Amino acid sequence: MFLIGRNSFAAPGVLTVLCKRLPLVWEGTGEEPLERQSWGRVGVDQVIAFLDRSTIPLQIRQPNFPHRYREYPETAPADIVDRLRGVTIAVVNKVPMHEQTLQQLPGLKLIAVAATGTELIDKAYCKARGIAVSNIRGYSVSTLPEHVFALAFALRRNLMAYRDDVRAGRWQQCDQFSFVDYPIRDMQGATLGIIGYGAIGQSLARIAKAFGLKVLAYDILPQPGLTGFETVLRESDIISLHVPLTAGTENMISAKELAMMKRDAVLINTGRGGLVDEYALADALKNGALGGAGLDVLTVEPPKEGNILLDLRLPNLIVTPHVAWASQEAMQILAEQLIGNIEAFAAGTPQNLVED
Repeated sequence: MFLIGRNSFAAPGVLTVLCKRLPLVWEGTGEEPLERQSWGRVGVDQVIAFLDRSTIPLQIRQPNFPHRYREYPETAPADIVDRLRGVTIAVVNKVPMHEQTLQQLPGLKLIAVAATGTELIDKAYCKARGIAVSNIRGYSVSTLPEHVFALAFALRRNLMAYRDDVRAGRWQQCDQFSFVDYPIRDMQGATLGIIGYGAIGQSLARIAKAFGLKVLAYDILPQPGLTGFETVLRESDIISLHVPLTAGTENMISAKELAMMKRDAVLINTGRGGLVDEYALADALKNGALGGAGLDVLTVEPPKEGNILLDLRLPNLIVTPHVAWASQEAMQILAEQLIGNIEAFAAGTPQNLVED
């Protein structure tokens, strides 16, 4: 039979024609423009709900097994339980799944996280109750290091300051062909400190060496050939953070650590906002104790109540809205791996499971 409607795994606003050979059921009214549900085969066991579908703005293919599916553009904490009643597989990106919520969902079997970080999931409770948790791995090993270098180049060469001056008419007033009011530093011969030497950190190191940078790497897990944390801070011209946010890494860059860095060093954070004490960073930038900072993450996202860093108007501070992961190529890898994790779980061969 043919049905015309909105495919729930399509990008928002996409109309598709679906052809299914088995009887189908429609989940939900379909009247809301973004709260779309798809058709699943009658008599299926797996019920899938994506609680914040709008966080992945591209088409996602349907799983290859019989299922029923519903999705929501976003979900407030108060709505989680109602939307997951009867659901066996929950797909989430930034929706918290805490113990008090999970206690009310006895049928839940898998939480498929559409991201790498799982700090919003109560993994200890999931492990105790037999709820599997999967995440996405390796999808951002190209896009995220490229974003790091975009920020580092802009800061090392003072591109924002020069752009602002040109807009203000400074160049037009010059007697010479150019003006060099701000220092410009090359990558060649500089030292990059990488804090967190997993897949992304190692990818960043490979790119850095191609630019002629010396690389110093530290990780919270011991590895051969790494450098001590304080040595990385003291000797690096650029420091990039790539560790997960845990109780042990929260505010790992605070006033003490910032004081150890070179006064012209650049700090890049594309990991998690909580890795950096934002008030200490603001003070360092205002007082000229740090060369610059490039951030793609903040402690609270989105910063609806404001953020001390967003109040600064400094050319040596660049803040981007958590988009380092979001190249079209990386998102397609993420989407395919997300469905692959769900299919593997349904087939009894789960992959990319997170336990700790």
